[in-house]
Amino acid sequence: MFNRVLILSASAGAGHIRAAQALEEAFRTSGAAQEVRHVDILQYSNRVFRQVYSKGYIHMVNKAPRLLGWLYDYSDIPWKDYKRRIAFESLNTTRFARMVKKYNPDLVICTHFLPAGLISKMRARGDVWAQHAVVVTDMDMHAMWMCKNYEQYFVALEETKHHLGRIGIRTEAVHVTGIPVHPVFSQRKDKMEMRAQLRLAQDRAVIMVSAGGFGVGPIEELINNLLLLQNRAQIVVMCGRNQALKDKLESLSQSSGDDVNVSLVAVGFTEKMDEYMAAADLLVGKPGGLTTAEALSCGLPLLIVNPIPGQEERNADHFLEQGVALRCNNLPALSYKIDCLLNDKSKFELMRTNALRLGKPDAAAQIVNCLLRSVQADFLSTVA
Repeated sequence: MFNRVLILSASAGAGHIRAAQALEEAFRTSGAAQEVRHVDILQYSNRVFRQVYSKGYIHMVNKAPRLLGWLYDYSDIPWKDYKRRIAFESLNTTRFARMVKKYNPDLVICTHFLPAGLISKMRARGDVWAQHAVVVTDMDMHAMWMCKNYEQYFVALEETKHHLGRIGIRTEAVHVTGIPVHPVFSQRKDKMEMRAQLRLAQDRAVIMVSAGGFGVGPIEELINNLLLLQNRAQIVVMCGRNQALKDKLESLSQSSGDDVNVSLVAVGFTEKMDEYMAAADLLVGKPGGLTTAEALSCGLPLLIVNPIPGQEERNADHFLEQGVALRCNNLPALSYKIDCLLNDKSKFELMRTNALRLGKPDAAAQIVNCLLRSVQADFLSTVA
């Protein structure tokens, strides 16, 4: 058992936070630690750095995705500007370093590369003696995730493990567990029972749309194309905290109902994402690491639209290769592609089977168990 576990994320996109929350819950459920603390590192940085790091990323996703993709590829060289980058980040996160030293954890887990590099530096200086684990939250691993002082890396694919071994990470320290999702995704749920609870259609395909990363205009265009489906379907749009989007879609949904071919439901912020995914037949959206990991845990095939250049493009490649996704590059063809899939029952079922194979709903528990085995092995070697 661990005394104090510190889980570090960064609020540059929601996925890193959700992965950290999944691990936090897994530790609490298993009783593997006396105390678990989850910290967003940007809350311990200076105001300017925090604004640039979090809001700057979101701004680039929405306004300059091609530039973001170029930066992603440009910086994907192992150890490129490593010392300079860590030095700059250390200058802007002095409160973070003080917090870690005061908390004095015996295990640190990072679900974002920013704290991973900083913890590595603190270990090199002897400022912290905790074991260090890095949890990669995409299918691929960008060079920014690399650090010099660590015990464990946790990744999504065997291919990623092989890649890490070729660029200097010890393969015996790399574990293929999948991306951690909340333990609720490991609980099997009946599709029709979930539809009844959520008041969704029982007699038509339920197509879930993840609106994260889309602006109001683009998501309206996407929905308008989905409304052209020939198959009877219900479109369920997950709007999150975007109330303006929810209001716009609710005005569209007023013209839809049981008497039309395609009905529309707009859902605001919810903690029942696992239930909505269990109720759905297909997920349409961007291939972010956490959202897709949750979907695959539910056996939910993907229809990828407008992936962000960089990590989402690479995620998309893996999903297409694994047979769990289709990709639509032209929104006017979206309804055609989905109609073709819905009409091909064998292909649809194969994609669902592949999704269940690739999904790792117990990844968080696997990571916790692996870390426990590691510390137990260290203890036994010390006693011997």
